[in-house]
Amino acid sequence: MSGALVRPRDGRMIGGVCAALARRFGTSATTMRVIFLVSCLLPGPQFLLYLALWILLPGEKTARAAW
Repeated sequence: MSGALVRPRDGRMIGGVCAALARRFGTSATTMRVIFLVSCLLPGPQFLLYLALWILLPGEKTARAAW
């Protein structure tokens, strides 16, 4: 597993939550998106959890050029 959980700037579709989880757990973003969509068929607060993670997870910072 890699470092901190942050929403990446690349590989996003909507908010970057699935891409962030995929990086964290070492799987592809597509796999994580499929898991999320299948989980939506089950009862539970999936959309609320997605929205909460979108709000709470920080975005990935870019490196600034040193002058």
